[in-house]
Amino acid sequence: MTFWPQRTLLALCAIGLCSGASANLTFSGTLNEPPPCTIDAGNTIEVDFGDVGVKRVDGVKYRQGLSYTISCGTDTLPWMLKLSVNGTATTFDGAAVQTSVPALGIRVFQNNQPFALNTPLEISLSSPPVLEVVPVKRPGATLTPARFNAVATLLAEYQ
Repeated sequence: MTFWPQRTLLALCAIGLCSGASANLTFSGTLNEPPPCTIDAGNTIEVDFGDVGVKRVDGVKYRQGLSYTISCGTDTLPWMLKLSVNGTATTFDGAAVQTSVPALGIRVFQNNQPFALNTPLEISLSSPPVLEVVPVKRPGATLTPARFNAVATLLAEYQ
């Protein structure tokens, strides 16, 4: 008979061997969105390497600074600001954006270190990293004269 366990529990509680307490719980909060950020007021940042010698691409020559400014709305919450360069990496260098020439990439540096593409880096809005770019070629490749271009997205966002 299935009534025995219930009767036993009732009998134990009736003689004071069961005790319990309960309390109501309430939960509340406010969902906030991080403030928006813009880089260079939303304008395209262009880097023109000019004429590049096919035998002079060595990852050092033609290195240029990438000038940019980040502006973010104000907020009192301690958001974490991240910066990334998003684009298609070359098969030979994870910090180089693939160009229209298969053996040529544009390596990105942050504070003199290779900046792996598609990898957010925690930064401070008051002192963003110094960015630089330089053409690099696939090891052992022989470049031939051609026009080249590459596209990537510089993204600053709070998380």
